[in-house]
Amino acid sequence: MSHPHAEHTRRGLVGGWHDSHLTPAGRLDAHLLAQELRHRRDASRALRITTSDLARCAETARILAETLNVAISADQRLREISFGEAEGRPNEWLAQRHAPAPDHDRLDHRGPVRGAETRREVATRVGACIQELMTDADHDHVVVTHGYALTFVITTWMQIPVEAAGFASFATTPGAITHLRIDDYWRNRTLVSLADTAHLINDHADARPQPDPSR
Repeated sequence: MSHPHAEHTRRGLVGGWHDSHLTPAGRLDAHLLAQELRHRRDASRALRITTSDLARCAETARILAETLNVAISADQRLREISFGEAEGRPNEWLAQRHAPAPDHDRLDHRGPVRGAETRREVATRVGACIQELMTDADHDHVVVTHGYALTFVITTWMQIPVEAAGFASFATTPGAITHLRIDDYWRNRTLVSLADTAHLINDHADARPQPDPSR
C-alpha cells in the first residue's frame, strides 16, 4: 500500500527521501486503512507489517499496528526513489530540470538532477526486500511504501526481472490498497486490485504526481 497524504505533498515540495509526516487528513486515512485491513484480514493467518523507514510510512505503519495488534519492521530499502538535490525543494524546481529517460536507457538514465536514483537502483533495492519477504510463507504481509516504489513491489512479487521493468508503471494514490494474492494450488500470482481507495473519504485535490528524474 502507499502511505496516505503527507505534508510535503500538501506544501508542493519534492518528496523522495525528504522526510515529512502525515497531514491530519492523512492520519485519518491511515486509521481508515487500518479498519479496512482489519475487515479483510484472514484471522487464521499470522500477519507482518514491513514499512519504509521514512516518517510518513512509519507513522502509517504504527497506526495499522495498533489496530491489527502486530509488530512492525522498518526497512530502508522500501524508501521512495531519491530525488537527490531536488528533495525538499518546490516541485517546480524539479520540473524545470528533470529530463525523461530515453527508450534505450530506461533503467540507468540518471538525468541532470545531482544525486537522483536510477530506476534500476530503486527496483533492485525494493526487489531485494520483497524477495526476502516472499520467503516467509508463514505470514500474510502488509507492505507500506511510496507511490513510485510500489511499482517494484508489484514487479518483484510477479517475478518480473529488473531488466524487464524499464517501462513498468503501476500508478497509485495516497492511502490506496493494492492487493496481491498467490494461488496455493496453481501458484499463480494475481494483482487482485490496484490502488483501491473505496475505504477513504478524503479527496486530496493537491495530491499530484511529482516529476520523476528516472524517466
